[in-house]
Amino acid sequence: MKTELPACPVEITISLIGDKWKVLIIRDLLTGTKRFGELKKSLSGITQKVLTNNLRQMETSGLILRKVYAEVPPKVEYSLSDTGFSLKPILDSMVEWGNEYRENQK
Repeated sequence: MKTELPACPVEITISLIGDKWKVLIIRDLLTGTKRFGELKKSLSGITQKVLTNNLRQMETSGLILRKVYAEVPPKVEYSLSDTGFSLKPILDSMVEWGNEYRENQK
């Protein structure tokens, strides 16, 4: 069942990545596939529950892919889908803006 999306495209984007953790998860996955522990380690301050919830939401919305390997202990890897990777220009713009802002604050 598809969720009805807002009419405003900015609101759609914010609803998908408007959370601080989601943007940082995308940032980390832009460099390649990661396991849960790798993501948790790089996102200082995030709890396991919050990371799990964000990953589930992002998988449901089609931004990330979750691959489970049939082994003991279970191995799960996360990567960006094509849709998730299409957010790269937005994050690149955020990096550029953040660098310029930092420079102007000196």
